[in-house]
Amino acid sequence: MPLPPRWTTPRRLLRLPVLALLGASLLACAPAPSAGRGSEAGSTASATGGVRAAFSDDGVAWVSGGRACVARVPSFQPSCPRLAPASDVGWQQSGGQGADAWAALPGPGLVVTLDRAPRSLNVGAVVLLSSTRIYREDGSALTYSGEAGRGVAGAPLAAVTGGDGRDYVVLGRELRRVDDGAVLDRAAQPFLYATPSGAASAALPTASDGLSLYRLTGSTLERFSAGQVVARVSHGPGQVGLVRGEVVTVDAAGRVRRFTLQLEPLN
Repeated sequence: MPLPPRWTTPRRLLRLPVLALLGASLLACAPAPSAGRGSEAGSTASATGGVRAAFSDDGVAWVSGGRACVARVPSFQPSCPRLAPASDVGWQQSGGQGADAWAALPGPGLVVTLDRAPRSLNVGAVVLLSSTRIYREDGSALTYSGEAGRGVAGAPLAAVTGGDGRDYVVLGRELRRVDDGAVLDRAAQPFLYATPSGAASAALPTASDGLSLYRLTGSTLERFSAGQVVARVSHGPGQVGLVRGEVVTVDAAGRVRRFTLQLEPLN
């Protein structure tokens, strides 16, 4: 029988510090790289440029080409520790010490912190991270304490912790709430984003502040409000989220851009 998960500090993988959390709402989640749906996998890659990202009040973490990085407020200076190839990133609350940024490493079967205090957890075939759970490729889940958590039956394509603090996944074509297995949408889109009351899916990378949607089309960053586009700026593929009242984006090259909620550039 496999041994239960345990905390370790890998010698070669971790020479880092770490910080992680998600203020329950701001994870930008696309389908797991191994779980694309044919032509849909290509369309999501063109929208994101192949980058996956997670956002919190502490900053943004991302993975591109297997390389995981984190950029924290206020400087947003990227830190990219030397690790095995990563499949996903996530933020997890660390008591009153802010958030820890984690990376999922499927090869060695670990999740590890990206900066601050080095921590790792043996988890097996990890594919996705939310702010509360670590998801394996079969849908089973662990908490960041290494304890078994509620998962799903089957390989989730995307996962996010909603504004209500509960986890949501895209499983097949369905948007499901993990805690009770409720199916909320039987025609879910590939990208998940948190809303104040839970989570929703979209065809493009999207973030919500409860009043407006911010989305990346592949050529522009748009603010969508009251049923129409109310602001637009030129922007290539990437991921978008909210960090302390700012709209923050990151692309596959690791360029982090910041905007006001009205999409006025801040850097």
